[in-house]
Amino acid sequence: MRNWTTPAKLEAKGIIGMNRRNIRYIGRYNSRKLYPLVDDKLKTKLLAEEYGIATPRLIGTVTTQFGVKHIAEMLAGQTGFVIKPAKGSGGKGILVIERVEGKHFIKPSGAELDIEDIERHVSNILSGLYSLGGSPDVALVEALINFDTGFAAYSYEGVPDIRVIVFKGYPVMAMMRLSTAASDGKANLHQGAVGVGIDIASGRAVRGVQFDRSRSDHPDTGHELASLQIGGWTTLLELASSCFEMTGLGYLGTDMVLDRDLGPMLLELNARPGLAIQMANGEGLRGRLELIEQQPEGVSVAERVAFAQHHFARQGELQDAPAVAI
Repeated sequence: MRNWTTPAKLEAKGIIGMNRRNIRYIGRYNSRKLYPLVDDKLKTKLLAEEYGIATPRLIGTVTTQFGVKHIAEMLAGQTGFVIKPAKGSGGKGILVIERVEGKHFIKPSGAELDIEDIERHVSNILSGLYSLGGSPDVALVEALINFDTGFAAYSYEGVPDIRVIVFKGYPVMAMMRLSTAASDGKANLHQGAVGVGIDIASGRAVRGVQFDRSRSDHPDTGHELASLQIGGWTTLLELASSCFEMTGLGYLGTDMVLDRDLGPMLLELNARPGLAIQMANGEGLRGRLELIEQQPEGVSVAERVAFAQHHFARQGELQDAPAVAI
């Protein structure tokens, strides 16, 4: 990736930019009338429940400023939770409370908040501070994921998530996002999380990046990334692939987490997924997308996943290390 310094070299590597993504794929394959299904996390959650896809447990919602003063009642008895804007994007406005100690709400970083801080944050969400276009929003309060401790060495004070780009129902590229101290426990690359490209065939790490620079270990835990491998990978890909039928969107990003007890869970969907996944994988999307465009319609989920695993398998750039399935 260090040598990709000109548009011509990026083109040769199959890298697609925002214009091509927007016009060639999003504009052609995503009907705008379907956007509300994924732009609103509450609608996505309800749709997923209808299709039998597991999502984090919903504790409650806050829809009015009057309701902000009742947030303490909603949170009573909760040992940890996540508050997020229904229409937020890019990880903005997500507040993770790892544990509650008396009247103090503890973030993954160790910072302490009180109930007034929580109320202020919820009020900001409702006012549209974090929403797309600044429109009035709804605050979702969800239970924490039962974090699979097998990933503890690969992430810092946060739950890693898995982004899969799905095109016409085919999983085309994947990465795991690992939270860091810089990202404040959130799996957001722009805030400093580590992106790890994942081989579609095996679920094994192929490349690591942070702030658009290659790295082979986690900046906080020091753990190498080469041994990272996701267990139950085919099941996770089939869940991602099925989101095509669930939403009708031809080009989308699926964000999932691995719950210790329930397995893969859908966090959210994105009709305009970012392009940093190409950097994490050290490979462009263009060749894979063009191959899928040549495939017939009406192929089953299992067949689409098998096709992707066969055609998009690749060797990693990380130094060889024994893989440990998680």
